[in-house]
Amino acid sequence: MGKTSSFYSRGLTLIGFIVVVVIIGILAVGVIIFLDPSAQLQKSRDAQRKSDLSQIQKALEVYYQDNNSYPTTDGNYDLGTAWGAPWLPYMGTLPKDPSPLQHYVYYSTGQSYYLYASLERESKDPQACNSGNACASATTNGVAAKCGGICNYGVSTPDVSL
Repeated sequence: MGKTSSFYSRGLTLIGFIVVVVIIGILAVGVIIFLDPSAQLQKSRDAQRKSDLSQIQKALEVYYQDNNSYPTTDGNYDLGTAWGAPWLPYMGTLPKDPSPLQHYVYYSTGQSYYLYASLERESKDPQACNSGNACASATTNGVAAKCGGICNYGVSTPDVSL
């Protein structure tokens, strides 16, 4: 009985400890690969873009009700420039793309508008215009590369198609 109790009282050996650390490391790497944090961040930024465009779209409709036209665009297709100071009653601040290298693009004739963004996961997003390509209207309106990438997601007035 004395030999058995001394065998168990020695505790964890160095080899046993290393085996446990290796197993935990393998499990941790597997969890990280499974969760794919980079893809999760891209998905989060894309969701933010969609939400921003939806909020701007609602504000544009209220603007139209008050002014009988949408703000028209100038040569740089910037929403802030098109709206100018009058957007303050409609939105406290204009949202910006979550990526500093990308921009929201706005194009309007006054009676219709197109609002574009560049999604990072366009190939996995069913709402993207064309997988890997710009929305057809972005190409037609000459704004396809103004998003900081490809304008592959957009919203517009109900009477026009993207």
